[in-house]
Amino acid sequence: MAANLEIGFALDRRWHLLRGEMESTKKPVLLALARILDEAGTPYAVIGGIAVQVHRREPRTTLDIDLAVLDRAAIPGACLITAGFRETGTFAHSVNWMGPDGTPVQFTDDPVLGAAVARAASIDLDGVPLRVIGPNDLLHEKLRAGADPARRRSKRLQDLADAEGLLEDHPALEAELRDEERELLEKYRP
Repeated sequence: MAANLEIGFALDRRWHLLRGEMESTKKPVLLALARILDEAGTPYAVIGGIAVQVHRREPRTTLDIDLAVLDRAAIPGACLITAGFRETGTFAHSVNWMGPDGTPVQFTDDPVLGAAVARAASIDLDGVPLRVIGPNDLLHEKLRAGADPARRRSKRLQDLADAEGLLEDHPALEAELRDEERELLEKYRP
């Protein structure tokens, strides 16, 4: 699983180099977040594109780090600030931060993800435990996001592509689909 993340970090470096920027990756920010949240005792789970990297065989990259927490009040803001992070915005179910290197970080305390946070498993990333949403919960979250009309169409399509990819890599998850999720996927299948 951590090996899949290393491929994602390599894609980060290539993306920045192609843009003529300094070689960069989200790895230091992700490690810092994992350490800070662990030391603070904050329950969390990595979600979004990084979780897809963990649970898919095919490489995928993402520009940000998405995390689910049970309660935004438990986000150790002072520790994040000390580590060079800065808060950039607050919304209904999320708080946005920027890592010391400019990596966008989004914490969500959407109550729908509470059980997924509790079920998240730890993987080892350079000796640091990193809690990642499980593939079943990630599939349902990607389908929920793919069905959200408030999201940009391109984001919804990416979420549905991520869901299809998870089903390809984990065929047993097909049995976990709810009827409305199957219908959503069928709309986009040839």
